[in-house]
Formats: sequence, structure tokens, C-alpha cells
Amino acid sequence: MVVKEVLKELGLHFIVVELGEVDIMETLTPDQRDKVKAALQECGLDLMDDKRAVLIEKIKKVIIEMVHYGDERPKTNFSDYISEKLNHDYTYLSNIFSEVSGTTIEHYIIAHKIERVKELILYDELNLTQISYKMNYSSVAHLSNQFKKVTGLSPSHFKQLKDKRRNPIEDIGNSNTII
Repeated sequence: MVVKEVLKELGLHFIVVELGEVDIMETLTPDQRDKVKAALQECGLDLMDDKRAVLIEKIKKVIIEMVHYGDERPKTNFSDYISEKLNHDYTYLSNIFSEVSGTTIEHYIIAHKIERVKELILYDELNLTQISYKMNYSSVAHLSNQFKKVTGLSPSHFKQLKDKRRNPIEDIGNSNTII
């Protein structure tokens, strides 16, 4: 809604405004682009016109939806799923993601999966076997090993902690987030 209002105020006509994407009918002049960028920044939003940055955000969005909001286990592996969703070769996506973000897609997925596992542990509705199945791990041992590698704690030790810290979604995958 904010983006639509900004575009209307600037007299720009749009076809589609979706989360993270806008299709504007006119070709923007550099001045119009600067005005859109400034108006969006006042609202706490950024204008991304670098195609690589946009693609990275799309990759992150697909991963977040898949890990945090997908109730069904993917029928394919993550690389095929991401490639299919974004209609690009996975190697291409992987290379750009690593180059721009400084981490691999695999590490980004693992960070999000572990954060989701922490959430599920805190809810205390599923046991570790159910969590490992829900999160598409091959076994409880695999989940436990990965959890310990990322957090430094076993899942059971994490569950016992009094200070059960979780990381905000937007901070997951950054090199400075540990527990």
C-alpha cells in the first residue's frame, strides 16, 4: 500500500505491485527514479534496481517461505525447488548468491532450518523425531549433528536453557549469528 501511494503521488502508473516487485508502465527518468528512491527511503523501504540484488532477495524469499512457512516437505531437493521456483539454473543462482552475499545457499538454508528447529523445540509440541521429519532431515542424528555444529549445543541442551534466544528472520544467515 505504501509503494502504491508513493507511485500515485509521483504520478506514475503501475500494472502490478507485489511484495518486493513493481511493474511500472512508464520508463523512469533518472530524476523520477531518484524521487521514487527518496520517497521509499522515507517510508523505510529501499529501491533495488540491481538485477543481482533483486535475484538474491528472491532466493532468500523462496528459502524463508520453504523453511519457515511451508507445511509440506518438498517433493524435490532444495536446489531443484529453488531452481524451479525462480526459473534459473541452480549453479547460476548459487554462484551469484555466494558472490554477492558472502555465504552459500546451503549455509543460508541450514541457518534457517536450525532457527526453525529452535522454534519447534521451544513450542514443545513435537519430539525430535517429528521435528527431523518435518524439517526434511534424514535422521535425528543428522539434525542433532547439524544443530550442534551451528549452535554449539545439542538440541536437548538447547531445550534445557533458561535463556532460549532466537534470531530474527532477517538476521539469519549473517556470519555473526550463532545461537
